[in-house]
Amino acid sequence: MCFEFDALPPELPAGTRLAPIAGGAGPEILELESADGTRFSAAFTKSPSPSGPAVVLLPDVRGLYPFYTELTVRFAEAGHSAIAIDYYGRTAGLGPRDEEFEYQPHREQSRPEQVRADIAAAISYLREQAGDGPVAAVGFCFGGFHSLLAGIIEEPGLDLTGVVAFYAALSDRFGYPGPLDRVAEIRRPVLGLFGGADEAIPVDQVERFDRGLNEAGIDHEIRIYPGAPHSFFDRRADEHREASEDAWRRTLGFLRAVG
Repeated sequence: MCFEFDALPPELPAGTRLAPIAGGAGPEILELESADGTRFSAAFTKSPSPSGPAVVLLPDVRGLYPFYTELTVRFAEAGHSAIAIDYYGRTAGLGPRDEEFEYQPHREQSRPEQVRADIAAAISYLREQAGDGPVAAVGFCFGGFHSLLAGIIEEPGLDLTGVVAFYAALSDRFGYPGPLDRVAEIRRPVLGLFGGADEAIPVDQVERFDRGLNEAGIDHEIRIYPGAPHSFFDRRADEHREASEDAWRRTLGFLRAVG
């Protein structure tokens, strides 16, 4: 598991909040349809002051729960319309997911091609609502794994301008080849943000991934935060506040660069 259910996205760093969401409105909870006819849930917030790529947020293994619905608001306030998707429409029906949701059986049934199809549906919705501009993916753990894999695929509807991965699983721990195995195939700019004390993702794996991106000639940045654990990006984790602020600034800078 990544975040606790009551985790909160860190506040935006000073100077990066371009405009508040009018009236304090929250995200819109949607039902989208994937290419295979699957209906799945998503949370969308349109930026009142767009200034860069729109963002598809790929949650951790819990799927769509409050951390990610709120995170769409934070990105929108920073100038990036954002949509967070749920992975489990095929096996668990519509979300969002509550604290009692038993995600593991559903995660085990998910497949990369299904996640890609749902990302493509989310990109299509973003462009309907926010204009036909660039879109980047930002993922966390399981979502970071899929964000990096989406940086490989060249297919209609999945034309991402860049991919961001917070403490992404890099190995084949989910039952299919991971980003570390396929690093030579990645074709899009990459930002990877990792905790130096993450017991689930050893630093040597991150360093091997970094070297693989170098060898492949991919524009990328890998940042390892010494002492930070898995899921350090949490407003309640005050001891990792500096790492969270730096991760925010690097993510927003990356979006500006690829947009």
